[in-house]
Amino acid sequence: MSGFVSFVSSGPGDPELLTLKAVNRLQNADAVLFDDLSSGPILEHARKGADLVGVGKRAGRPSPKQSHVSRLLVDYAQTGQRVVRLKSGDSGLFGRLEEELVALQEAGIEYEIIPGIPSACAAAAAAGIPLTRRATARRVQFTTGHDLTGELPENMNLAALADPQATTVVFMGKRTFPKMATGLVQAGLPADTPAMLAEGVSTPNQTITRSTVSELAKQLEQEIGDHPALILYGPLADL
Repeated sequence: MSGFVSFVSSGPGDPELLTLKAVNRLQNADAVLFDDLSSGPILEHARKGADLVGVGKRAGRPSPKQSHVSRLLVDYAQTGQRVVRLKSGDSGLFGRLEEELVALQEAGIEYEIIPGIPSACAAAAAAGIPLTRRATARRVQFTTGHDLTGELPENMNLAALADPQATTVVFMGKRTFPKMATGLVQAGLPADTPAMLAEGVSTPNQTITRSTVSELAKQLEQEIGDHPALILYGPLADL
């Protein structure tokens, strides 16, 4: 007997930003496998008596392997349970969703994907800026700041990422942004392009730091801190 898996996107961290459908699935789940950034107050919506299993990954900390997380998800579902796989932000953005979908498909387990507020949108809202602007920011691009090894990806399209008329959002890039910034400037992005570091978005630890690409790179060479963060740069980051 197979159960059913709901991939629930929990948004950036504020439980008030959960969708109604996300809350409904949490309230009816037999088991919740959650990421670190989806824990805390968000889990208060889970049904009393549900299994709550932490499977989150954080840079620089001991974390379960993806194969273990996928296997655990399948094992719970194969007992006939209603399972919520709780992911931060929107689960389709840099959330390793594909690996878990493949595992369920191979096991013949049905699932659904419930979208959530992307952390990039929440960061812009927290900073009081839009992500687009007519004439000077017609495009928004999301990129990851590290590859599977934790290093800056070698095959990044720096020409596209150095477009001064795009708003660029870098996920998981605090450790690698100094190196990335060097490549961006070499690719033609002005060093004084406005940049913003958004940490702990929508949580009590939220901080927004406005800077430039070169100055932010220098800052992150000295101290990166423990809070999850996004880096935004482009024509809107200085509003």
